[in-house]
Amino acid sequence: MVEMDSRLQQDTFVLGDFPLCRVLLSKDANYPWFILVPRRPGVSELFDLSQEDQVQLWKETTYLAEALKGEFKADKMNVATLGNVVSQMHMHVIVRHTHDAAWPAPVWGKVPAVEYAPGQVDAIGQRLRALLNDDYQQVA
Repeated sequence: MVEMDSRLQQDTFVLGDFPLCRVLLSKDANYPWFILVPRRPGVSELFDLSQEDQVQLWKETTYLAEALKGEFKADKMNVATLGNVVSQMHMHVIVRHTHDAAWPAPVWGKVPAVEYAPGQVDAIGQRLRALLNDDYQQVA
């Protein structure tokens, strides 16, 4: 297993795995905010991935975003790779609503993070598992 950046470890919950990516949930309950991290060493940019992995990353990102849009009744899905703070390659998949705390601005630093209530992370993990096919494995 590729070691995750310490900031990702600190700021997220591990939910599961796709064939290429580890699926994380941001510790900010203001938004359903998921992060995909390719399990490849030394990758900081999208183009550092092989062409096959780039295709797989896009497949996993699209699949997750489509599933989340329906499940969370999103007004808009934000999908991005930035990496200005965390250089390890990761893809943000964020469910946005016109009534969320930052709308219409980007979510980064707009409002203080809100902690999840007990049981909420497990409930989100179960919802995700029910949405996704056998290519997704929930982490126990």
